[in-house]
Amino acid sequence: MTGSRVVALGHYQPAKVLTNQDLAAMVDTSDEWITSRVGIRTRHVGGPDEPVDELAAHAAAKALASAGLQPSDIDMVLVATSTAIDRSPSMSARVAARLGMGSPAVMDINVVCSGFTHALATADHAIRAGAATRALVIGADKMGDIVDWTDRSTCVLMGDGAGAAVVTADPDGGDRPGIGPVLWGSVPEMGNAVRIEGTPPRFAQEGQSVYRWATTQLPPIARKVCERAGVTPEDLAAVVLHQANLRIIEPVARKIGAVNAVIARDVVDSGNTSAASIPMALSKLVERGEVESGAPALLFGFGGNLSYAGQVIRCP
Repeated sequence: MTGSRVVALGHYQPAKVLTNQDLAAMVDTSDEWITSRVGIRTRHVGGPDEPVDELAAHAAAKALASAGLQPSDIDMVLVATSTAIDRSPSMSARVAARLGMGSPAVMDINVVCSGFTHALATADHAIRAGAATRALVIGADKMGDIVDWTDRSTCVLMGDGAGAAVVTADPDGGDRPGIGPVLWGSVPEMGNAVRIEGTPPRFAQEGQSVYRWATTQLPPIARKVCERAGVTPEDLAAVVLHQANLRIIEPVARKIGAVNAVIARDVVDSGNTSAASIPMALSKLVERGEVESGAPALLFGFGGNLSYAGQVIRCP
């Protein structure tokens, strides 16, 4: 059975940067309060003329250019997002139209913060099954549109952005698959701990419940992801967790035991960008040369629905 691999990455963020000092002028908060609790210093926020599909298309175009491919070479587009307001056309269809693609399969995947790793697994499965040969997998969210900017407990967390990966068939993967087996699941009875509800939709969460779940329950699951991929945590060159909160990322990474890995900390500069956070952080690590081509990286998404999904990939 043919495997798959990530051959190129791309990311995009709106130009406007919102600092902690800017937020302190809007709500009762401070730079010290924000950095000590979540580790975030800045976030990018898109304007009303920057819809989610535009962010996604910019990241996708960068990934395609890096791969040396044309939009017409892609036969599947998957967009992970939870901030699509319209039901149809889907974000994936809008991205395909923006890029002038031919007739790709288009699908949106809404698993909130773990959406990208779910979408990446779906693309891998489609390619392995022979249903696709080249897929564009995008995580894109515009959290600034759904956050309550008067609520200091949530507005300090969020940012906007998109990250994209080009995934192709890898018939020569052998014992070193470019995308390892996914391990995914959820805790349905705790799904209300992260919510995007109402009209207009608004983000809310039970922060302490999410923190306890993430820091206690997820490290052993992440280690099982490594086991499924046939690597040890010590083998990892990079760990890219969902960029939710530095106070979650650092203890989870430590408990995984990836002592030789670069730990992605893009949350400091970008905030929590939901489904965009993993591909965006990984794209930046690769672009800066912090992880070598072919090196194993753990991608692990978690959050909304109290769902999770992870896999080990070989970096492009």
